[in-house]
Amino acid sequence: MELGQEDGFRQIFKENFPLLVRIAYNIVNNESVCEELCQEAFIKYLGRSSPLPSAEETRYWLIRVVKNMCYNYVKRKNREARAYMRVLNEPALPEESGESGLLKKETHALVRQALKKLPQKLQLPLILKEYGELTYKEIGKILGISEGNVKVRIFRARALLENLLGGEELYVS
Repeated sequence: MELGQEDGFRQIFKENFPLLVRIAYNIVNNESVCEELCQEAFIKYLGRSSPLPSAEETRYWLIRVVKNMCYNYVKRKNREARAYMRVLNEPALPEESGESGLLKKETHALVRQALKKLPQKLQLPLILKEYGELTYKEIGKILGISEGNVKVRIFRARALLENLLGGEELYVS
């Protein structure tokens, strides 16, 4: 920015900033936010490729930019408040009793032990499916096998896992 342009910008800032702050404050009702939005409007003005022909047009342009930025800010804040209220009003998850938590932990340990006993070519597809939540197609791409082969391996892995856990009493919530 050249010296003449810098003086021109200072003059535009000095003449318009108080007006823009008053407009913004009456939309967002937050002094620090309205000042930030006004400063952003001036940054946008500096980023323009061509200056506006008159001081009046510059003023109107800045007012439109600040107005739009303020309304966008208010909309975003309202969306955030609604999302917060939805989360706040969601029913709380039931707390686990000490007994059910312990049973669940023991069941997970038994399943992990049985899973380790499976052959790797059956173990990995089952882990990718159940814990990775991948599709048969995705698992096939990862392992370099057909989708049908993935289905067969997972079926066999589940059957073998069921046999390994057959006599165990499992807690499923």
